[in-house]
Amino acid sequence: DAGDAMRDTSIEAYQDIQSKAATLRAAVRAAFRTGEALTADEVADVLGQSVLSIRPRVTELANNDEIEDSGKRRKNASGRNAIVWRETWKKSLFD
Repeated sequence: DAGDAMRDTSIEAYQDIQSKAATLRAAVRAAFRTGEALTADEVADVLGQSVLSIRPRVTELANNDEIEDSGKRRKNASGRNAIVWRETWKKSLFD
């Protein structure tokens, strides 16, 4: 029935998004592994991706304590102050 078809396509779309999110999250993680401190906008520029797809990945890494606020701020593309993130030092020491 039509409800089942919609549900199947929704599940397929969800799985596709989750796969892309995991790939982007790994790329964002790699950007910080260089030791450079970056804003989300700068990560997006480095990776050649939309900041709209990168910001959530940065948030996820911060929520998982993989990156941390460096205490610095830089202007983003919209002219607002943005957090400059860095890899959480304990993670890099023991990985």
